Amino acid sequence: MATKFFKPAEGAVKSRKRKGRGNAAGQGGECGRGHKGQKSRSGFKSRPGFEGGQTPLYRRLPKKPGMSKFFKTHYEIVNLSDINGRFNEGDTVDAAALVAAGLVKANEKIKVLGSGSLEKKVTVVADKFSKTAVAAIEKLSGSVVTSDSNE
Repeated sequence: MATKFFKPAEGAVKSRKRKGRGNAAGQGGECGRGHKGQKSRSGFKSRPGFEGGQTPLYRRLPKKPGMSKFFKTHYEIVNLSDINGRFNEGDTVDAAALVAAGLVKANEKIKVLGSGSLEKKVTVVADKFSKTAVAAIEKLSGSVVTSDSNE
């Protein structure tokens, strides 16, 4: 008996369209299917990706071999020449300092490469280093620190 008090929300229940019952009903004549053509016929079905006979998108695009690495780690690259030009003797070069200098974007992993020359003793903090970069920094008595904050 409690069900007589419950009813659907206003506008939640719509009456179905009675198609093909005359023009006064609003869906007479072509019943909302337009004039003639393949889609107006009864029993019309179309498979996914069918474009009316035009060469479909999945056949127009090139088929490239192999798979891309979906979860590849991307590193922002910083060269020793960039560090040499923007930082002073004894500075600590970390992510915040590199972002402030405009060398990398914020919240990205950083890799230091050994391209160029370094003439200043600095402490470099990054996620990854090349062997040549480590050798060049340590040659000038600088220090290399690998940051593990993002891992």
